[in-house]
Amino acid sequence: QVQLVESGGGSVQVGGSLVLSCVYSGYTYTKSCMGWFRQAPGKEREGVARLDIWERTKYADSVKDRFTIYKDNAKNTLTLHMNRLKPEDTAMYYCALGPSCGYGLEVGRPYWGQGTQVTVSS
Repeated sequence: QVQLVESGGGSVQVGGSLVLSCVYSGYTYTKSCMGWFRQAPGKEREGVARLDIWERTKYADSVKDRFTIYKDNAKNTLTLHMNRLKPEDTAMYYCALGPSCGYGLEVGRPYWGQGTQVTVSS
């Protein structure tokens, strides 16, 4: 059974930083595509950052140069370093894991975590 558990969310002021972590287990595919997504109240879920099966990174334009995605294979952990946070970054953040990548920032046939809340106040 694949499980993903996010942590690290919280409340910060504009310009602050947070590090989100996603620990995954039970994944048996040889290849993986992993990403971070977010969903703000009243809005659709959107891709934030992704590592493809060759571990190349891709970011949404809104977070480029502020967020960094990283995977520690030894610890089965996906992290998202978020710097210079803005109020519009406020959302529930989810990590996703699947055996392939889709179009844009999508993860194919993803398993999802439960999410961790990020709130940025001015």
